[in-house]
Amino acid sequence: MSLELYGRAVLIEDLPGEGLRAGDVGVVVEHYEARGEIPEGYELEFFSARGETVAGVSVPAIAVRAADSHELLTVRRFRAS
Repeated sequence: MSLELYGRAVLIEDLPGEGLRAGDVGVVVEHYEARGEIPEGYELEFFSARGETVAGVSVPAIAVRAADSHELLTVRRFRAS
């Protein structure tokens, strides 16, 4: 699976250390190819409803999926741990 650079990606697992939850939507800012024992992954940036960056994380490809054109974004309080 390869997500589009600068496309939206949806977390499919919680990242409690970052204050992020499954269903949060981020933007793909980097793609990392698998190398040996290191799996394919992505660097994602997450934004507040006002457009400010609230988190940047590296995740394995199995932790995200592409956003679907039939999904809506929602708003929740963000608290980084």
